[in-house]
Amino acid sequence: MVVIAADGKYRLKIVLYGPSLSGKTEMLKTLKRMFTGVKSKLYSIQETNGRTLFFDYLVMRPGTNVNFVFDLYTVPGQKRHSRQRRVILNGADGIIFVADSAPIALYENAKTFNELRFYLSGILDKIPLIIAINKRDLPDALPIRIILNSLKITKPTPVFPTIATTGKGVKELFRETFKLTMLASFFPTLYKRELLRTIEAYKTLLPEGVTKEPLIKF
Repeated sequence: MVVIAADGKYRLKIVLYGPSLSGKTEMLKTLKRMFTGVKSKLYSIQETNGRTLFFDYLVMRPGTNVNFVFDLYTVPGQKRHSRQRRVILNGADGIIFVADSAPIALYENAKTFNELRFYLSGILDKIPLIIAINKRDLPDALPIRIILNSLKITKPTPVFPTIATTGKGVKELFRETFKLTMLASFFPTLYKRELLRTIEAYKTLLPEGVTKEPLIKF
């Protein structure tokens, strides 16, 4: 849900969702290091072992003369924090699902994505969803198509292979996320055009048949 701040700027909320240890926090750390625009410090509420307890939070503005501000949140991935995840999702304008490429994480990827789909229900079909397939540097990383098939993606969706620790694919991931979230919130006609472009750009990665499904309904 877009919020107009006291300074007149439009604030859009983007949530990084995914299983525990998939690299959500590391992705925000890397983005903060790479991003050259206006940004806040990275706020983290963590357990003593360094794992996210409630959320990570980072504010980014692409430029000094830009009226859009992006509030970035991560969710804790551990099973016992399901209530916190649902709270953090409230009012999201865009979602980045961070999947883990490790074979052992295949089940948790699918389970966490099903949880996301359940929590957002029909809303997930009305806001941008971007998939980050993280940890592509693992020697036993699963093929991207296998991971996407396990998620049962039902609409054309941008997919970015990433390595959060090195920054590979991170800048491109957030550039697309910022653009789609802004367009969906303020320029729905342009957003629909971008979805048509998505079909061509990502159809080789998406499960067979997805590109025949209807696009987001307005």
